[in-house]
Amino acid sequence: MVQKADKLFINAHVLCMDDDFNRYEKGAVAVTGDHIQGVGNMDQLTKEYQAPEVIDCKGKILMPGLVDAHTHVPMNLLRGLGDDLRLDVWLLGFIMPVEREFVSPEFVHLGTSLACAELIRSGVTSFADMYYFEDQVAEATAAAGLRAICCQTILKFPSPDADSFEEALAASETMIKKWKGHPLITPAVAPHAAYTSTVDILGSATALAQKYDVPLHIHIAETSQEVEDCLDEFDMPVVPYLEQFDVFNAKVIAAHCVHIDEREMHKLERYGVGVAHNPTSNLKLSSGIAKIPRMLELGLNVGIGTDGVSSNNDLDMFEEIRLAALLAKGSSGDPTAVPARTAIAMASSMGAKSIHLGDQTGSLEVGKKADLILVNIDTLHNSPHY
Repeated sequence: MVQKADKLFINAHVLCMDDDFNRYEKGAVAVTGDHIQGVGNMDQLTKEYQAPEVIDCKGKILMPGLVDAHTHVPMNLLRGLGDDLRLDVWLLGFIMPVEREFVSPEFVHLGTSLACAELIRSGVTSFADMYYFEDQVAEATAAAGLRAICCQTILKFPSPDADSFEEALAASETMIKKWKGHPLITPAVAPHAAYTSTVDILGSATALAQKYDVPLHIHIAETSQEVEDCLDEFDMPVVPYLEQFDVFNAKVIAAHCVHIDEREMHKLERYGVGVAHNPTSNLKLSSGIAKIPRMLELGLNVGIGTDGVSSNNDLDMFEEIRLAALLAKGSSGDPTAVPARTAIAMASSMGAKSIHLGDQTGSLEVGKKADLILVNIDTLHNSPHY
């Protein structure tokens, strides 16, 4: 019996990016509403489905939209500010003072709108954001039709949208109540980092995330200095420090994790923490190179992020995919580390799992959201291809 669909994508090289890495060289995808209804060989699906709109993909790659696992999208308006500086000088000496002076709801909405346009051009359909006035990030993102984890930042000192961490926590809860259940926006809470949080912040933010069953986004062990300071002050590295406050009982998205040891990796894997690898940002700020091959061996879900434009200077996820693969090979001395298939998974299916959206997006499977992109490989720099 022929089934009805709203859209039928035909004549595509379909990359499913599911657990079995299924692909169909002459494939098709049927879509109804915002969900995938069918995936498979074109000859089969054109017999099974009829749709009022048929899109001829003309041999292009049809694949899941990319997932940017860690970014600060309003910072598109700060592109190039404070280049060629180490992280502490860049963040505390340039970025945060400028943000306190100029960041407003209007700034955030405009910066997010600009970033969404750039993300769409890069094939991104989902991202995890951490910033101020995050309600405005959510508004602009939903208007652009993208999917996002929108995480309200909480700091131990005054920020552009809060004079105290109590005010930031209250704003987080208000935002969660407003956006929870939205088809595109997942609200979340974001204690910025261990070194910018108090014990009260970590405990309260974790409790809030658990209360509403939303993600918790936090920077972890981005620099060696962060780890050294934690060891000096608390006699333990960052992951065990956070563990004692039950932070990992929430659905954690851990940005960077450049300087974690193997025991910390095991802890993160055991708690189901998603890791967001930010290769360009870590190189630009000389933070180091994360041990991604080992994390993958241990079973961690590792996504790829652009970080904010100020520490990148763009939101090009294909660039990040390539760099993630090359860095893993060059730093490990193993040319087989992070092969192409794994790198693409880190920006799609595994990336979605890393930000706790794996049940919704990241792969082309029946029932998942129809977050699709077409990639033209009939270009000069892709010719010939095998």
